[in-house]
Amino acid sequence: MIWDKGPLTEAIARRLQQMIRSGELKPGQKLPSQRLLAGQLNVSRPSLREALLTLETLGLVQTLPARGTFVLDPASRPASAPWRYDDAHDLRDVFQTRVLIEAELCRLAATAMTPPVLSDLNAAAQAFEDAWGSGDLMAHVEADLAFHLGIAAACPNRMLTNLYRTVQQLLTETQRHPIPNTNPDRMRQSIAEHWGIVEALDRGDGAAAAERMRDHVRNTARAAGVEL
Repeated sequence: MIWDKGPLTEAIARRLQQMIRSGELKPGQKLPSQRLLAGQLNVSRPSLREALLTLETLGLVQTLPARGTFVLDPASRPASAPWRYDDAHDLRDVFQTRVLIEAELCRLAATAMTPPVLSDLNAAAQAFEDAWGSGDLMAHVEADLAFHLGIAAACPNRMLTNLYRTVQQLLTETQRHPIPNTNPDRMRQSIAEHWGIVEALDRGDGAAAAERMRDHVRNTARAAGVEL
């Protein structure tokens, strides 16, 4: 098997999600050991382990100590996966940091919008909406990441953009973390929030873009059980 799209761990996670969605891996089924599964997929065990952590955050699999990794039945998914970085950073602290950094990125990016950037943000917002509708959680999260990173990359303050990139792994996990506990009404709201941010950026209204991003991150935090 050849992995040729995107980072390796995301490609592995997409492949495993495809196997779950197709029924090749069934709810309640125990996955082969990581050694065997890595061999079947022709990938390294560290890359496979990272992919499984991503799928666990999304509520697609669950790893039980001394028992192995199992495909979760959607009807029995836990409210949320454990916060992976709890030993280093509190989940609330990360969301608070997101509010501060991303609102300012949005405010400044509104002054530097170009047609290509707006086209990319519109495409990411549309992919975010479409992937949720089709149940493709990996594509849904990847579109979400592309949307937020696209805004950060458009910010004319390079130091702030670079600061965002240094903590991107933590921020990315807060975007995945609420997925299992996000009800359809909240997701429809989140989709609308993305479109509202794009609209403010398109008008060059930095204050509105920043406020909409603040509201969006706070609402996402609430879906993860964190009140800011």
